[in-house]
Amino acid sequence: MVVTGGAGFIGANLCRALGPAPDFDRVTVLDDFSTGLRDNLAGLTGIEIVEGSILDEGLLADVCGEADAVVHLAARASVPRSLADPMATHEANATGTLRVLEAARRTSGAQVVVASSSSVYGANRALPASEDTVSLPLSPYAASKLAAEAYALAYASSFGLPVAVFRFFNVFGPLQRADHAYAAVVPTFVSAALSGAPLPVHGDGGQTRDFTFVDSVVAILVATLRRKTTTPTAVNLAFGGRHSLLELIGVLEDILGHPLERHHEAPRPGDVRDSQADQTRLRALFPDQEPVDLADGLRATISWFRTQVAAGASRTSPIPG
Repeated sequence: MVVTGGAGFIGANLCRALGPAPDFDRVTVLDDFSTGLRDNLAGLTGIEIVEGSILDEGLLADVCGEADAVVHLAARASVPRSLADPMATHEANATGTLRVLEAARRTSGAQVVVASSSSVYGANRALPASEDTVSLPLSPYAASKLAAEAYALAYASSFGLPVAVFRFFNVFGPLQRADHAYAAVVPTFVSAALSGAPLPVHGDGGQTRDFTFVDSVVAILVATLRRKTTTPTAVNLAFGGRHSLLELIGVLEDILGHPLERHHEAPRPGDVRDSQADQTRLRALFPDQEPVDLADGLRATISWFRTQVAAGASRTSPIPG
C-alpha cells in the first residue's frame, strides 16, 4: 500500500493506524516533505518512507508498481496559498492526482482513494451540501480539487480503475500544524489559546463549518481499504455538524475553563461562508462508523498541543549539572 502525503497531518494519522495493523503488512509513504514532517512518522513500524514528488512519473511507477492500494493525500492545501500561486496549486492537486491515477493504472491496477474537499461546493449555498448539488468553486484550490475528483471518477469509468473519492470537511486533530501562515482554524485557535494570545477571527465569526476529528476520517479510510470500497461519485466525509467559529471558541473556553480574547480581522478572499455535509451517502456506505464528538476531539487536540509545548520546553531547558 502507498500513502502519498503520508508524513502530513492526515497521512501520518492514517499511517499510525495502518502500521500496527496485521492486515496492512507493507505501507510505503511517498512525501516531498514540503509540509509534512518525518517526526510525524517517528517510531512507527512497518512503514517505508520514500522522499519525492507525486509529479515524478518514474518514481510514482516504482512506488506503485506492486501496490494493492494507493491513498492519495498529497496536495498543496489552503485557499490563500492557491490565490498566491494558482499554477502551483493546479500542478500539485490536479496534475499530481492525474499522475497518481496513471501510475496505478499502468502498474498494479491498485485501488485509489482520493482526498477531495468541501471547498468544491463554493458559492452553492444549499445546506447541508449534498453530493448531487452543483459545485461552484470560489478559489483555485477548490477548482483543483474538483478537477482531481473528476479525473479519479473518469479513470474508474474509462479504465475500470477501482476508485473511492471523499470530500473532507475541516479536519482537525493531533499533528496538525499551527506554525505557518496558512494554518487551519482549529490549530490556530488552540495554539493561540495555550500561549495566551488573542484568537484571530476572520470576519464576524458567524461563519459555520462541519468540523471533523481526524480519527473519524481515519476510521473511514481504513474501512474503505479493508472492504475495498469504491464510490461511483464523490462522497462527503463528514457527519453533518455545523458550528460557527464563535461557537468553536465557546467550546474551547469551556474546556480550558477561562475566556479567550478574540481579534477580528478582515474576511479571507475565497472562503465560503457556511459549510455542512449531507451525510446520507456516507452513512449508507459505513453505517457502523460513528464520529468523535467535537468537544472530545478538541480535548485530544489540546492535549497533543500541550505535549508539544512541554517537549519544546524540555529541549530548550538547561541540563541540570
